[in-house]
Amino acid sequence: MDELLKELPERAKDKHTENKKFFTKLKKKPPKKLDFIMQELHDEEFEQTDCLTCANCCKTTGPLFTDKDVSRIAKHFKMKDHQFVSQFLRIDEDNDYVLQSVPCTFLGADNYCSIYNVRPKACKEFPHTDRKKFQQITNLTLKNVAICPAAFNIVEKMKQRLL
Repeated sequence: MDELLKELPERAKDKHTENKKFFTKLKKKPPKKLDFIMQELHDEEFEQTDCLTCANCCKTTGPLFTDKDVSRIAKHFKMKDHQFVSQFLRIDEDNDYVLQSVPCTFLGADNYCSIYNVRPKACKEFPHTDRKKFQQITNLTLKNVAICPAAFNIVEKMKQRLL
């Protein structure tokens, strides 16, 4: 897995132009069953993929924290929202709450998340490859293929299926 993760950014970079063209076409004329196809590809990939062997998303990027996320996680820690924010988060250039640093503070050495049951919505939904109206998040997906081997594989299978 380590070797695959080292190669992933380069492989994603090699495919970037191809993926961008594909997604531009997809946005203009999404297939009727796109959401169904994406759900199928997502489910197939995650039958074979164990995120605990990777956790690259948690090691290299941080999620956005919504106000609901902040409240839920603060409650989990028996803290006030503002205490949780000041201890773990910062406001980024888009005025969103994000982690103060990566890798994620809540990621253990065993790749388990210490707040898994109350984790942010962005973590729950990552890599967003099963999202409805997938064509609306293609820019996000372009970034995620460089982070998540499963997202990379899903996009490659998607191109085979739809081209």
